Amino acid sequence: MAREMIAPTKSNLLKVKDKLVTAREGYDLLEQKREILVMELMQKVEQVKMLERDLDLRIASAYPSLKRMLIIVGHERADRLSRNIHYKFDLREKRVQAAGMTLPGLEIHLPNPELKYSPANSFAECDETVLEFFQLLKILTELAAVRTIAWRLAREVRKTQRRVNALEKMVIPTARDTKLYIESALEERDRDAFFTSKLLKKKAGMT
Repeated sequence: MAREMIAPTKSNLLKVKDKLVTAREGYDLLEQKREILVMELMQKVEQVKMLERDLDLRIASAYPSLKRMLIIVGHERADRLSRNIHYKFDLREKRVQAAGMTLPGLEIHLPNPELKYSPANSFAECDETVLEFFQLLKILTELAAVRTIAWRLAREVRKTQRRVNALEKMVIPTARDTKLYIESALEERDRDAFFTSKLLKKKAGMT
C-alpha cells in the first residue's frame, strides 16, 4: 500500500483529505485540458495534411515549369537573370491562441512577385516559373506556420498527459491510502480508548 509516512493524527487527516480533494479536482481539470488540446491538435494535423496535399500538387506543377524554362532560356541565361532578382522576406514570431493558451507561432510575409529583369530578356516561361514558385513558397510558409503550432500543441499534450498520469497513478492513490491508514489508526485508537475507559470504570466499581 502506497502512503505517506506521517503520524496518524486528526490534523494530518484533515490535511490529507484536503490534498485528496485538490488532487481529484486537478485531475478533472487536467483531463478536460488534455481533451481540448487533443481536439485542437487533431484539427491542426488535418490542416497539415491538406497543405501537404496542396504542396504536392504545386510541386508537380512548379518543377516542370522550371524545367521548361531552363530548356527554352538555357541554364546560363537563367542564372544571369536570377542574379538580378532580390526579394525581402519578413519572418517573425507570432503569438497564437490555441486551446485557451497563447503559443509562440510563426508569421511570414511574402513580397509580391515582380518582374526584376529587363523586358528585353524576359520570356513568358520565366514569368510563369516565378509565379509558380511564389505559390509554392506561399504554401510552404503556411505549412511551416501550422506545423509549428501543431508541434507546440503536441508538446503540451505530452506535458499534460504526464501530469494526469502522475495524479492518477501516484498522487491520488497515495493520498487515498494515507487517508484510509490514518482513519483506520484513529478508529483503532478510539476503540482502545473506549475499552480502556470501560475497564477503568469496571475496576472503579469493584473497589
